[in-house]
Amino acid sequence: MQRTTQAALETTGTLPLAEASQPGRLISLDVFRGITVMAMILVNNPGDWGHIYPPFEHAEWNGCTPTDLIFPFFLFIVGVSLVYALDGIKRQGGPQGAVLLRVLRRAAVLFGLGLLLSLYPKFDFSTVRIMGVLARIALVFLGCSIIFLKTSWRTQIWLIVSFLIGYAVLMQLVPVPGFGPANLEPTTNLGAWLDRTIFTEAHLWKQSKTWDPEGLLGTLPALATGLLGSLTAQWLRRQGPEPAAKVAWLFVAGGGLILLGLCWAPWFPINKALWSSPYVLYTGGLAMAGLAALYWICDVQGYRAWTRPTLVYGVNAILVFCLSALLSRTFGLFQLALPGGKTGGLKEWLYEWGIAPYFADPRTASLVGAATLIVIWYFILSWMYKKGVVLKV
Repeated sequence: MQRTTQAALETTGTLPLAEASQPGRLISLDVFRGITVMAMILVNNPGDWGHIYPPFEHAEWNGCTPTDLIFPFFLFIVGVSLVYALDGIKRQGGPQGAVLLRVLRRAAVLFGLGLLLSLYPKFDFSTVRIMGVLARIALVFLGCSIIFLKTSWRTQIWLIVSFLIGYAVLMQLVPVPGFGPANLEPTTNLGAWLDRTIFTEAHLWKQSKTWDPEGLLGTLPALATGLLGSLTAQWLRRQGPEPAAKVAWLFVAGGGLILLGLCWAPWFPINKALWSSPYVLYTGGLAMAGLAALYWICDVQGYRAWTRPTLVYGVNAILVFCLSALLSRTFGLFQLALPGGKTGGLKEWLYEWGIAPYFADPRTASLVGAATLIVIWYFILSWMYKKGVVLKV
């Protein structure tokens, strides 16, 4: 970790303190990123996985809960961020070889961090999960960066349409080898078959071992999520329209995407694990509307007094995501006695003795456990925020 420049960090979701409050900075993007990361920590770290309020769980298969919005929001943010990092280079019109190499390096680092999280603490390469959250972020960042640098916004719209329709055709019309007709079931859809064929079951999501929610084929519609963010950023950076007009048209576009997603859903269900095409439209529309609202509040009206906690998280998004996962697995190495004669890791021990006894409803206790972790991370990240320390990727 070290002090870094804006160009070095915007594409991965981290920004230096010195630039986070500069005039002209898109504060709303940092705030949106911080809210998303805080939500990610909240749903990924309940005090008790057996007792969770429904909004803090993923949909079992089809459908969309608030928790299912977090990952597409983050990919949308990646798409917005890369435009702010690369637009100047694109406008210069010169050779892009050097910047493409930097983009490739950052994508490789993100992918490597994902592998590290999968390997830790056993480092068993025979069963390491290849795909995952950071792997998908890396691939979307790489693909959307290249597309943004090499194409116009009109071409990007056509690519989004092509990705979503093409993915729907593949998933709903192409027969699945060994299973028969196309289907959208967890273990027998085309994406699951492709992941098992390329990675083998040993390298898939350990909770299923037969399919992966961040599988390879699902990267195609995930690129569309990132490109929706890129188009949003290009609209916000466009010279001419007044801020009010920009916000109004973003709400119109976001509402249109939501409506399209809902209209398409009866034929191709909204589904996070499949990253279905209607899911891209629905979540992309919500992300667009959310950023538009924050842009109006923070950047246009200047109401920023409440934003500090979100900025603290937003400038070190990748750091807190990685360290929270690493610490959780490290705590699991220490097996301690729990109430009722059970044993568990250090995190479970702290929760069972320090939080759970004080709440009658175990779901409330579980939520408080997750919220406590957010507060702890806030103090750590707040100190880093003051020092201007961020994770350089």
